[in-house]
Amino acid sequence: MGARSTATLLLLGLTLLCSARDAEDQDRDVAVVVNTGNPIKNVSLGDLRRIFVGTKHLWPGGQAIKLVTRGPGCSERMALLKLMAMSEIEYKQYWTAQVFRGEADAEPFTVPSVGMQKEALNLFPGAITLVKMTEVKPGMKVLRVEGLLPGEAGYPLR
Repeated sequence: MGARSTATLLLLGLTLLCSARDAEDQDRDVAVVVNTGNPIKNVSLGDLRRIFVGTKHLWPGGQAIKLVTRGPGCSERMALLKLMAMSEIEYKQYWTAQVFRGEADAEPFTVPSVGMQKEALNLFPGAITLVKMTEVKPGMKVLRVEGLLPGEAGYPLR
């Protein structure tokens, strides 16, 4: 085999490896998704934490934020718990305490499927949710986190 053929095979192998890594990253990445009418395009990791722990209640412009989550065991929930630095038990205790103290009306709205997440986004203009990147549907607006989209190097929600 000539040097040119070897170089071509090496380049092809590297391209396939990079493509596989990109696909793997996208498969692990969890997108931050909002209602399509929400004007926000980027959110800081700090603001995202404040939103999901319930201390940031309004979007710029005054729209109330509506938290929509997936149930225990799914990758979106794991990303949420990692973002909040809590276990599932701590998460439940946290929201029970928030409601008990009157700091929240209820714990976040929990849905069992991506289809129901999309419906909730359409129903609640201030809704925000986490969706596995490979399951983002048309009509879902993906936000940048710290200026990065899912699949980009350094994206923080995996």
